[in-house]
Amino acid sequence: QVQLVESGGGVVQPGGSLRLSCAVSGFTFLSYAWFRQAPGKEREGVSCISTYDGRTYYADSAKGRFTISRDNATNTVTLQMNSLKPEDTAVYYCATAWNSYGSHWSSAPLYNYWGQGTQVTVAS
Repeated sequence: QVQLVESGGGVVQPGGSLRLSCAVSGFTFLSYAWFRQAPGKEREGVSCISTYDGRTYYADSAKGRFTISRDNATNTVTLQMNSLKPEDTAVYYCATAWNSYGSHWSSAPLYNYWGQGTQVTVAS
């Protein structure tokens, strides 16, 4: 049975940092990703890491501020978010996929399993 359990969300001031974690149990996947969904907006890909070739991918909004990593021993994927902005406010979801999709990594329907989501609020 596959389970994805996210943690680390919360409220932070603009310019602050948060670290999201997603503990994945059951299997090892080729893609581990973070998505987010703000009220009234579509779910969007934030970042992805491929265990197939070790590559990482970022949305333009996340480049230079967010870092994705994965601990092979614990099968946990982490999203370190720095220099947070109010527009980063959203529910963040961890997702996994059996395959590695390269430049198509940000397409939500390609992912097989999802976590329950964790709220990130950036406000002063």
